[in-house]
Amino acid sequence: MVDADERFVASGPLRIWTERVGDPELPAVLMVMGSGAQSVSCPDALVGRLVERGVQVLRFDHRDTGRSSVVDFDAHPYTIGDMARDCLAVLDGYGLDSAHVAGTSLGGMIAQWLGVHAPDRVRSLTVISSTPMGHDLRPVWARAQAGEPADPDDLPPPAPAYFAHLAAGLPAGVESDVTLFRVFNGPVRPFDEPAARAMLELALSRATDPAAAANHGRAAWTPSPDVLVPLSSITAPTSIVHGDQDPVHPPAHGKALAAAIPGAVLHIVPGMGHVMTSPGLPEQIADLIRL
Repeated sequence: MVDADERFVASGPLRIWTERVGDPELPAVLMVMGSGAQSVSCPDALVGRLVERGVQVLRFDHRDTGRSSVVDFDAHPYTIGDMARDCLAVLDGYGLDSAHVAGTSLGGMIAQWLGVHAPDRVRSLTVISSTPMGHDLRPVWARAQAGEPADPDDLPPPAPAYFAHLAAGLPAGVESDVTLFRVFNGPVRPFDEPAARAMLELALSRATDPAAAANHGRAAWTPSPDVLVPLSSITAPTSIVHGDQDPVHPPAHGKALAAAIPGAVLHIVPGMGHVMTSPGLPEQIADLIRL
């Protein structure tokens, strides 16, 4: 893969670790990863395929992950919008007026925020394995965890295997995370455990405070008026990429997103779960990112 340019950029008082791969004269793709996920969770194979498609790729560590600043959430709570402003700081740090934005899971909600609130910075939008920004999933989760039937008028809950993992209460660490990623991968496509383990070990080794990543869950559940703006206001060309085996956000979430964003194209990926830990899948997803 092409040599990477690493740097820290400022987002207010925070330092955000970033990496650029590819020719800086080409259009940029900003990869926005999910809850608790560092830049290294974006597979090198995906980045390499995007570079082959003729773009530069930016990856970064969210606040509270990797080498980026750690936040005292109780003293300084933040929201999805604040995490989205970190994305804009990354673009500013590289002197970029705009980029193609691709976000996965929580990163997909952050990408939606950018599409709504910073349309001039978004060349195109790709939302991967995510759910509509602003849709309150707490009742959905509560019903499922209480053993109650799903509300047919609401989005479906995560798969039982995901809740079973949460209920198991495994001690934090790489082994627990590998078990979780096996659930995330889904039962259809092969799970590349060595690659997942290597990524998770790398993430642990470069985390300033591994426990701080849990703050992303608190940010995602924090009500904020700016996430309630209708997705119909998004004007960027949009693709929705969703696995038919996603155990966190079943396919109905991707379909709801596609229905809410004007002109959005929906790609349901057979056998894909919630992560890209199956051989060949990163390249397949890279080819579906809207450019």
